[in-house]
Amino acid sequence: MTLLDRLARRPMQTMLRGPHFRRTAIIDIGSNSIRLVVYDGPRRIPFILFNEKVMAGLGADMGRTGRIGQQAMDRGLAALERFSRLCVEMAIDQVSCVATAAVRDASNGDEFIARATDLGLDVRVLTGEEEGLASAQGLLSGMPDADGIMGDLGGGSLELVRLSGGKVERAASLPLGVFRIAEIRRRGKKALGQRLDALLTQHGIADIPTGLPFYLIGGSWRALARLDMQLTGYPLPILHHYEMAPDRPAVLLQWLDRAQKNDLKAVPFVSGARMPGLPDAAHLLCTLVERLKSSHLTVSAFGLREGLLFEQLSPEVQREDPLLIAARIEGEAQGRFVGHGDQISGWIAPLFRDDPPEWARIRLTACLLADVGWRANPEFRAERGLEFALHGNWVGISAGERAALAQALFANFGGGSTIAPTLETLALPEFLRRATQWGLAIRLCQRLSGGAQGPLEGSSLEIRDGTIILHLDSTYAGLAGEAIDRRLRQLGQAMGMGFLLDA
Repeated sequence: MTLLDRLARRPMQTMLRGPHFRRTAIIDIGSNSIRLVVYDGPRRIPFILFNEKVMAGLGADMGRTGRIGQQAMDRGLAALERFSRLCVEMAIDQVSCVATAAVRDASNGDEFIARATDLGLDVRVLTGEEEGLASAQGLLSGMPDADGIMGDLGGGSLELVRLSGGKVERAASLPLGVFRIAEIRRRGKKALGQRLDALLTQHGIADIPTGLPFYLIGGSWRALARLDMQLTGYPLPILHHYEMAPDRPAVLLQWLDRAQKNDLKAVPFVSGARMPGLPDAAHLLCTLVERLKSSHLTVSAFGLREGLLFEQLSPEVQREDPLLIAARIEGEAQGRFVGHGDQISGWIAPLFRDDPPEWARIRLTACLLADVGWRANPEFRAERGLEFALHGNWVGISAGERAALAQALFANFGGGSTIAPTLETLALPEFLRRATQWGLAIRLCQRLSGGAQGPLEGSSLEIRDGTIILHLDSTYAGLAGEAIDRRLRQLGQAMGMGFLLDA
């Protein structure tokens, strides 16, 4: 019986779910790890219900024997048996199972596939090009404006993809996975660089542009980024969109060469199974950055799995903004008044007409999330807004934009004009000052309207001759009062303007 047949035999679980409730799962059989991820929620930016990996190491012996080792095969198949069972118990509607370089290249890869089939799994073995394209689509899913070179480092292969204008231009899959690098390096100090140059020529991408951003995907490179965050004292524990200067891989490599075992164990969020491969991953990254003369390095938490989901979407859905989709859903789920975020955005917009588009986008996000802290203790609502923005599972947003969003919510929930701690290390002062003004404008709006639509339709804001004027129609003149005066004054002071209530 196949997994699909077993999934169909869950009448009670299916009955307990709404007609539009749909869960999807991806089983990713990589050269280093095998992972099950279960998704739910909006198709453009689904949230993760479940995420588990097993470090099976299918590609660990590939450089030496060209085969999947017996112990690795047994670990991998045990993981697949568990994952397939979980998909049944969790009432998954659609399961995609894909395998990459180790299974694709191993001389006994067919045996692994056959045994996985006996477990009821339909395994799709991706070609190198398919793997690279899917990872690139995953990058674009989480960073729609990505423009540069993407590198996805796995255990068995390295996918290089040129991205420009939100589209894939060129892609190549090179046999330079983590498990293959040590064998190459044993041939001499220059062997890895020579091998890279030969492969770039062989695959017709030796003329790949230089001086562009380099986007990092893959567990080993993400682990290097986490190490860099630890060594630099980076204040934001969010990997997605983390940026490194091009000289940082060399610094990390030097640290790894000197590090003791206790130093490695102290690095948070990096599994012990990844540690042995980090020097090889760092050597390859140094070689690539030098070859490509990368302007900077940016980490993507999205890759192959997210790309497989993204490929299934219509072009219209793909073009949706992932940040705004997620913020709108979270705002509606945790707020008191349906649709109020968009109303707030329109009401405060006249004060901020000179905001550049990228700032206006973060301002809209803040408006959509303007009510997420109302259930918190009043003494801690500002901290709630700060934490929600900084540590939320957002994509399509840089660290500086997270900081501005956090400052806006901090001010909205009672933080006043004070810049919240640590934010000045993440964003420019003028950006944070503007975000403070957004937050105070949102706070005025919330107090005036009480969450109702009518007061916003019967009032407006404008700036005239350096003065912020709040107009109230005669129908709503009775809403004026000390609370409104106080918040209007605070907003005017933050913007360096006078203020006037016209009721």
